[in-house]
Amino acid sequence: MPFTFTRLAIPDVVLIEPRVFPDERGFFMESYKYSEFAAFGIKEHFVQDNHSRSKKGVLRGLHYQRPPKAQGKLVRVVVGEIFDVGVDIRLARAIEKDGSIARAKGSPTYGKWVGERLSAENKRMLYIPPGFAHGFCVLSEEAEVLYKTTEEYAPEYDAGIR
Repeated sequence: MPFTFTRLAIPDVVLIEPRVFPDERGFFMESYKYSEFAAFGIKEHFVQDNHSRSKKGVLRGLHYQRPPKAQGKLVRVVVGEIFDVGVDIRLARAIEKDGSIARAKGSPTYGKWVGERLSAENKRMLYIPPGFAHGFCVLSEEAEVLYKTTEEYAPEYDAGIR
């Protein structure tokens, strides 16, 4: 298997380490393979790729899209290093006896976060499922981040947390 999958403290967030084949010319690695991800349980289809560049100390996030356009993300760094974070904001709606809708915690890890250092050197990736806010802080002089999303950007569903 070309990937090692590790569930983090919030088990729906997964650290992914690709198998890297270095040689005197450089290296080769698969950065995504649907069959391998699906065999592990990550069966989402990614529909959009994004690329950002940021300077040291830049904080991007915490961003998310509200349902029905909530985005899962597969994040990796191709230049530099970041500290990448996912925050569980999954809510459920409970219907009260009077027919009103109340919000209730929908996840046992609601409000909790996990983070990992991702870099061009370690080639690790982080899968952050729909229902999570996502953000990162640049640790190196500059960083370029590539990430796939499970929904296209929809500005009317875009939101953030300060």
